[in-house]
Amino acid sequence: MNRMSSAPPTESHVTEDGRTIGPVLMELRNITLRFGGVVAIKDISFDIREGEIRAIIGPNGAGKSSMLNVISGFYRPSEGEVWFEGARRPAMRPYKVARQGIARTFQNIALFSGMSTLDNIMTGRITRMKSSLLSQALWWGPAEREESDHRAAVEKIIDFLEIQHIRKTPVGRLPYGLQKRVELGRALAAEPRLLLLDEPMAGMNVEEKEDMSRFILDVNDEFGTTIVLIEHDMGVVMDLSDRVVVMDYGRKIGDGPPEEVRASKDVIDAYLGVAHD
Repeated sequence: MNRMSSAPPTESHVTEDGRTIGPVLMELRNITLRFGGVVAIKDISFDIREGEIRAIIGPNGAGKSSMLNVISGFYRPSEGEVWFEGARRPAMRPYKVARQGIARTFQNIALFSGMSTLDNIMTGRITRMKSSLLSQALWWGPAEREESDHRAAVEKIIDFLEIQHIRKTPVGRLPYGLQKRVELGRALAAEPRLLLLDEPMAGMNVEEKEDMSRFILDVNDEFGTTIVLIEHDMGVVMDLSDRVVVMDYGRKIGDGPPEEVRASKDVIDAYLGVAHD
């Protein structure tokens, strides 16, 4: 499962395992994020290349989720710029960011517990629906055909994630690991170009982590989806990611291939809790 590769060049290149890493898809330029007098992110820059798995790691409170919220458009940076597909992204609401092809999962599961697995994943198709609310309510003509197409797409995701046996089960009755898989399915239903995963392995046992790792690799391999991953399990990070950004106290202290980051003294000190002057 090891995905280690050298840092991508400016143009596209093929990795040792046959995947294509393309040009820059998103660039974060000098991002600073403040909440009143608290600086959550301080002057951080890095890029995300098309087709790669880009990990963001760091101790608790490092600012990782805040950075993911900047990428998804939920937070507007106090300073700095977000560039997507070669253009500076203006301030926009998260649903407009989602329509650009950016989807995410959450650190804390955010599913509709009383709805079935299928219906939860269907909610991920909302940004791709074109029929009016009235025609959808009447379920007639184009709206009926559109919903049939969306359901067919959702069924493919259910097959892909191997959750056919729970397709009609209310997600509130599912064990934690399967709920995480359903949440991944909902994000995939949006057919994202950039998929943001906020601690997808949190709270899982070893077997569940292995399953989730396999699905993340398959999403990247089969769909070519670019993935940004926040994860505390360093073994998972080292196996899955092409490049790693390391944050500590809102600052960037490392950025590069997994093997390079793992050997960094600053990164080792941050994870071992070495005292700061």
